[in-house]
Amino acid sequence: MTALLSVVDVGKRFRGLIAVDRVSFEVQAGEIFAVIGPNGAGKTTLFNMIAGVLPPNEGTITFQGERISGRTPDAVCRLGVARTFQIVRPFPALTVEDNVVIGALLHRTDMAVARRHARDVLATLDLFEKREFRASALTLPDRKRLELARALATDPKLLLLDEVMAGLRPTETDRMVDILRGVNRDMGVTILLIEHVMRAVMALAGHMLVLHHGAPIARGRPEEVVRDEKVITSYLGQETI
Repeated sequence: MTALLSVVDVGKRFRGLIAVDRVSFEVQAGEIFAVIGPNGAGKTTLFNMIAGVLPPNEGTITFQGERISGRTPDAVCRLGVARTFQIVRPFPALTVEDNVVIGALLHRTDMAVARRHARDVLATLDLFEKREFRASALTLPDRKRLELARALATDPKLLLLDEVMAGLRPTETDRMVDILRGVNRDMGVTILLIEHVMRAVMALAGHMLVLHHGAPIARGRPEEVVRDEKVITSYLGQETI
């Protein structure tokens, strides 16, 4: 079976700094895959290459069998890859609904159709009742869900989530976990996430990759990876055992 996303020997350098060092992995359609590791491990740089923000210096990235490495972000998004950002930046003066309509217009030229789709997405993320709020008035948990809604409105097949649960309280994290399970199960969206909140990673991911200093040090099922001595030493700490 051809993987939905295939990353093969991808590397990125910034002058003398190796940010990503020959990383390879595959994400199958329908799964939730996590990338974890300490700050500075190269996780967001990896996402930026997949999403088209940065071209890799070596290696290839393919999506649905088509090479996307080196393409522009809008071209990658049109193919079905959407992303969220670690620091959420909605259009603050626009309403919640209009923020999401912008994403919906990617594949819809009719404003009424785009607005209906945006409202469907907002309902899925429990934001429909706040659709007329200005984005600047939202709490952090609501802004996180708005960021997710804007990405989902583009009709992605693959959703890249960059620390979507950072800063959330445990109850808010659990709510987001439930939402993401629903997006994966009910909307059929494959999810690739960067996350430090291990309770969320363990609840969601079927497979994971661990990066350290830009290089992969472990990959596999979460229950196996978290017991890897290299992962414990470099990232998780002994208290996780």
